[in-house]
Amino acid sequence: MKKVERYFYPAIFTYEPDQEIAVTFPDLDCATSGINEDDALLSARELLGCVLNGLEEDGEKIPSPTPLPQVELASNERAVLIDVYMPSVRMAQMNRSVNRTVTLPAWLNAVALEHNINFSQVLQEALKSQLHV
Repeated sequence: MKKVERYFYPAIFTYEPDQEIAVTFPDLDCATSGINEDDALLSARELLGCVLNGLEEDGEKIPSPTPLPQVELASNERAVLIDVYMPSVRMAQMNRSVNRTVTLPAWLNAVALEHNINFSQVLQEALKSQLHV
């Protein structure tokens, strides 16, 4: 099944005096905030990508977005259509680093530390070589 490249979901920006702008996605039951509209928009886009990527990875149903004119708003709220380009989100998740615990003989660890060996780099190079990638 071909994955969706771009999603569009309505977000509700809520404005309160002397507070960050609250951003909620009513269709996805998640929220974030921003110190100004630019920050709120960027936070919303990042959250949208993370949530949808998680749903895709878990094989869960992606809810249909509510049409923007149908979003119910209070007087201090504004509906904003947020989009996210999923190939970029998916690629970022594939390239994220993960921690692994490695067991070494104490003497080998000591010698490597003396020579300022970057354990992570050596392990990555060895794995690439072993896997021919």
